[in-house]
Amino acid sequence: MLSFVSFVSFVLAGILAASASASEGELALRAIDPCAAIAGQKWVSPRDVRACFTSFKVDPDIKANIIEVVNKTLAFHTSVNYQKLAPEPFTADVHEDLLFDLARISHQSYPSDFDLHIDMSRTLKRLNDGHCVYINDCYDSVFLTFLPVPLVLLTDARGAQDVHIAPEAFTVASAEFADELDVWQNALPGSLKGKLSSLSGAKVLLINGADPFVAVNANALITGSFQGFGTRQNSFFSSYNRASTGWNYIMGNFAQMSLPLADSATLTIQRINATRPETITLPYRSRKNAATSWTDSASFRANNCVATASTNGVDAYADTAKRADNPSAPALISPAAAKFEQQPPISLVDRRRHALNVILDSTPLQDVVLPPVLTPQGEVPGGNGVAQFFLLDDGKTGVLALGSFSANSFDGLERAMLTGLVNLKAAGASQLIVDVSNNGGGFICLAHWLHRIIAGPKKTTVPQAGLDTTTRAGPLAQLIVKTIIADPTGVDPADFLLYNPLNWAFPNKTGGLTFFGPTDDWLEPLQRKVINGRQDAFAPRMADICQPFDMEPPAEQLFDPKKTVIVSNGRCASSCSLFSITMAKEEGAKTVVLGAKLTVCRVSHGDLDLVSRIPLNLKNGRTIPQT
Repeated sequence: MLSFVSFVSFVLAGILAASASASEGELALRAIDPCAAIAGQKWVSPRDVRACFTSFKVDPDIKANIIEVVNKTLAFHTSVNYQKLAPEPFTADVHEDLLFDLARISHQSYPSDFDLHIDMSRTLKRLNDGHCVYINDCYDSVFLTFLPVPLVLLTDARGAQDVHIAPEAFTVASAEFADELDVWQNALPGSLKGKLSSLSGAKVLLINGADPFVAVNANALITGSFQGFGTRQNSFFSSYNRASTGWNYIMGNFAQMSLPLADSATLTIQRINATRPETITLPYRSRKNAATSWTDSASFRANNCVATASTNGVDAYADTAKRADNPSAPALISPAAAKFEQQPPISLVDRRRHALNVILDSTPLQDVVLPPVLTPQGEVPGGNGVAQFFLLDDGKTGVLALGSFSANSFDGLERAMLTGLVNLKAAGASQLIVDVSNNGGGFICLAHWLHRIIAGPKKTTVPQAGLDTTTRAGPLAQLIVKTIIADPTGVDPADFLLYNPLNWAFPNKTGGLTFFGPTDDWLEPLQRKVINGRQDAFAPRMADICQPFDMEPPAEQLFDPKKTVIVSNGRCASSCSLFSITMAKEEGAKTVVLGAKLTVCRVSHGDLDLVSRIPLNLKNGRTIPQT
């Protein structure tokens, strides 16, 4: 994970004549300072935001520092050499030579600092890995740029698949963009003016004069985060997520952008019950992040781009950083990247106590409310924030809607998972659907916990309900470990460093786990490899340390894993993917991925040879095909 925040002083001089009034001076400042022109405004045009962003020239020293920091940090990223040319089935999707591109960027000239940022961001996104991203607080999501027409991919009763403006688009836009809706109403042409609601549900025939999937696939090439192409296609469309405070609506990358890179979109559509196509052009509008403020270019940089303890780090053991409630403990500091983590806010204590595996994105999670008509009914007691439970009308199918493996209380979510599943079983559920759509991951041990309580105690869940793993062991990692084990109590007395051997165990020959001692060099013996022509080294096998759990798990399985289905739109990341992979590979649970473009798949299994085009029926009459 990379979060770089830079500071460049930008001084304006000679703006106000000595005799000018305050109002005249403000107008003069806005006229020549593009950042002053948008200061204090909630809604502006993307063009005006770009004028501010592109007004800052590249500082050669800061650019060199960015390249140096990114290069050094990559030494800790496990997959960077694999991503030079990924193994099948991702070879066509992941082939980013990051070291080559960083060298290219280092020698390339850019018209503005913003253009440099775009190149850096998209270069890292080509890894298609949400754990290795480049985020700059100066630009990313300072404004979010919206259209009021989120798109969906729908399949009709005959199996025909088309892009549509979401049926709920106007309902969502009216609630979320009430103060800007008139701009879009008045942008519609002729007799459509003021009739934005009539666009909901319309079939989209062309986007900017081309087949809609030209835009879908272009977005998939730059959105990053996931290796699967179909999953990246899905990011273009609207979706949903169970958040800590309720059900959230996700606008999708067509209707929401983290950078102001488009001014308008032209759609050729066929409205419901219309007899002919119509072409409309809607402007994108950029909404300022309420947490940001500035008055001019200088204060924009000073307020949004200055390095802080949360961006550059502090000595957690220094006297000035110690916690007031426990002076012997390390400081608790929320990293600047926390707002870009795709999970609810978590307590600093839980962040320190429990290992996290969560995806990052340049757009923080939003709180756009899912329309009531799309909100599921039939809730079973026991839920807690991101985890909610439902019983379907058949009386035997339980549903766990799990929006994250994180919550504001680790213990609370751990308890809710168990209580809710027990209540589902008591209500008559004998089979289970776990909906993890847009679940960005979270606490690793809660992924193990859910696996364990569903599947029960067995070889695949005890002593760990996860997979053995390894870590990259480059020269810097080796040096860190050797420094710790040479003086364990002096270097890391609270045992909170990830490279401390006390935080790891290894699978022993009897099937159990053996914990490392305080002076064990757990990276040895090095497992040396050549990956895509580059020398690399990794630690021996090791295991995640989650058991014994904080609370007692049930003595038997709550649901038959073979009667458990894990459903998502493919955007199940980090700890979520750990859960879904182990449930599928170790327990035989089924996984269903919804969305992306319909293809005809031939599946051979034993004596069966099937051609599948079967869509999965969802709430409110939509059908979205399996990939």
